[in-house]
Amino acid sequence: MEHGYSELKRIIDSIGPCLVAFSGGVDSTFLLKVACDRLGGGVTAITAVSPSLPAAEREEAVTLARMMGATHLLVETHEMDDPDYLRNDGARCYYCKRELFGVLRRVAAESRGKPIVYGAIPDDLGDDRPGMRAAAEAGVRAPLIEAGLTKTTIRALSRALGLPTWDKPAMACLASRIPRMTPVTAETLSLVERAEAALHALGYRQVRVRHQGLGARIELDADGLRRSCVPEDRELLIAAVRGAGYEQVFVDPRGYRPAGSV
Repeated sequence: MEHGYSELKRIIDSIGPCLVAFSGGVDSTFLLKVACDRLGGGVTAITAVSPSLPAAEREEAVTLARMMGATHLLVETHEMDDPDYLRNDGARCYYCKRELFGVLRRVAAESRGKPIVYGAIPDDLGDDRPGMRAAAEAGVRAPLIEAGLTKTTIRALSRALGLPTWDKPAMACLASRIPRMTPVTAETLSLVERAEAALHALGYRQVRVRHQGLGARIELDADGLRRSCVPEDRELLIAAVRGAGYEQVFVDPRGYRPAGSV
């Protein structure tokens, strides 16, 4: 663990003043923290704002950047204007990241060509991650991959650094809740966001509301599943999701799955 951390610091030092694509998740928060510690005011965090980012995540990113003393920019991305993205095929993430990194490159051009880094990790390499192709095309670096730091190590180091995200549940864009080849719309993203916010308000931590037309398939972690088996809690959960706008609610007994089939 210490070797990987030392290697990350060396990589950050070699990159120098940079822009950090910052979502407020475990990995990008850790990357931003190390970059700020090494480079101080030479670092700018950039958070992309679009209908696929929950408002609560945007607000948390603002709070985290302020806590770390980072210069922080919120920039709008317009993947919703791209019919290839809206089609929601297997390359949706590519079109999303292509838009993101295109916006970041324009910001970089206005910042004397600062390099761009983002929080991809070695754990991502085994998955189907078309967004990583967009990063490579844009010349965006992934220091956490270069340093060989896995999610488990990043969580441990984040805890040692006092970052509140060390045990934050995995997060993904709201569009990941929509079944492949079902078009992405702002209305559907808003519906999913309301339903997940309602479940978070009930105290559920790891939540996925999988959109299925008029219905929602709810994925919960082990603690959430146990809680949802209590009749009173099950009624509250169903009422919360229906209140958000879904007519039918099904709690998936298999629970949360990172690469959840939608």
